[in-house]
Amino acid sequence: MKKFLCIALVFAMLALAGCGAAPGAGSTSGPASGGGAEKNSVVVAMNTESEPEAGFDPAYGWGAGEHVHEPLIQSTLTVTNADLSIGFDLATGMEASEDGLMWTVTIRDDVRFTDGEPLTAADVAFTYNTVKAESSVNDFTMLESAEAVNDTTVAFHMARPYSIWPYTMAIVGIVPEHAYGPDYGQNPIGSGRYVLKQWDKGQQVIFEANPDYYGQPVQMEKVVVLFMSEDAAFAAAKAGQVDVAYTAPAYADQTVAGYGLMAVKTVDNRGINLPAAAFDGTAGNDFTADVRVRQAINCGIDRQEMIGNVLGGYGTPAYSVCDQMPWYSPANEVAYDPQKAAALLDEAGWELDAAGTRQKDGVKAELTVMYPMGDSTRQALAADLVNQLGELGIAAKAEGVDWDTAYARALAEPLVWGWGAHTPMELYNIYHTAPGADTAEYSPYASAQVDELMDAALAGGDLEESYALWQQAQSEVLAQEVPWVWLVNIDHLYWVRGGLAVAQQKLHPHGHGWSIVNNVDQWSWTA
Repeated sequence: MKKFLCIALVFAMLALAGCGAAPGAGSTSGPASGGGAEKNSVVVAMNTESEPEAGFDPAYGWGAGEHVHEPLIQSTLTVTNADLSIGFDLATGMEASEDGLMWTVTIRDDVRFTDGEPLTAADVAFTYNTVKAESSVNDFTMLESAEAVNDTTVAFHMARPYSIWPYTMAIVGIVPEHAYGPDYGQNPIGSGRYVLKQWDKGQQVIFEANPDYYGQPVQMEKVVVLFMSEDAAFAAAKAGQVDVAYTAPAYADQTVAGYGLMAVKTVDNRGINLPAAAFDGTAGNDFTADVRVRQAINCGIDRQEMIGNVLGGYGTPAYSVCDQMPWYSPANEVAYDPQKAAALLDEAGWELDAAGTRQKDGVKAELTVMYPMGDSTRQALAADLVNQLGELGIAAKAEGVDWDTAYARALAEPLVWGWGAHTPMELYNIYHTAPGADTAEYSPYASAQVDELMDAALAGGDLEESYALWQQAQSEVLAQEVPWVWLVNIDHLYWVRGGLAVAQQKLHPHGHGWSIVNNVDQWSWTA
């Protein structure tokens, strides 16, 4: 009953906002029943987790965190292009010093905030010094301070060399020093494509085009974002009350009159850690400590079968945390080969018994595959993985756990994780030895060679040259040692009203949220 009351409330809210027709009007194929009634507006349903708790303030996670995106309200210095290379937004040029300890960025001189005040390098420096001091979402320890050299030049003084700084600049929205305060996130002033017109917390947010935007003209002048559960989003699409609605593979075999299903490729991956050290009482796993066991699991998993069984065909095989990125190494890719997997397990001394389970010195080959409770997709992937491990002779079981339990137990048992971001730091954070520790943060693995290559990649002053070092860490070490087994990249699925032309999407990162509207300003109605 609560679900239907919630849906009814949303429909009533839409009608009051003038963004939709009455429930049941969604059988048409054109835009007249949704936000596109005005030919220049759109209504998008996102998951409830997408609503920024702390508001639209870059210092508290807006534009960053798990759901990395380009903030709509604020401008950024750089952007990521379609191929995930770096392009410019506010910036007109950038240069790193030879020792990598200073980045100098020049910016446009024709940009104003929506209150009419000019945006200068002083605002850029203020923003970065603020996010360094306040951010609890992103790591800014690499930044010592930001300094306005003049109105159009900012110098970033780095605490350590950081070649991938341009990727950080792509998600930090610039705020006005003169208008920033404790309530900024509730009433943000920016210089980006859109202005925050209305925020009904827990329900919706309405953006309107910035009439003084300096960039490419905005085609979609009004954007309404509704925060809804999967069930409510699907019901809203069926009722014709939204123009774009996120959805899950479980709904992919349905049809919605007047809508098509759009699948967006992602680096939103799912994979398991395989503890690469022997059990010491708190961490490690005696079975997966043998590299041959990890290699066997990696080549003994049929990823295409998982995509068909669990994702309804909407996904791609995953071989790393950075598939298709500029810093990805094809050396990660492995062919499905159950015969090779069996041979590796035999070589490691794990022999099949009469019941079809492998044993070694009287010990069974066993694994518990954990998944976070409440995540139906990860639960289904864990169940499929358990079945496939059984075919290899490994007695496995799936277990749902809460996140507090998951983090602790993942030091000794595999967990189905979700990762994927538009930065090489995702690779670093998973595999590099954690500060003050002997192993990586999320699973007991350590490699001096991997650490050395990744540190060298960060220490260089040239971003594109660093890609080769990230790739080398993968091809020379990680692809052989297999401390994680990556399973699938999950397509992000959306119901899209007929007549709406959604601009070509970049590879989406982890999180089925704001990435879909990164280029909403270039969407259009064709019917």
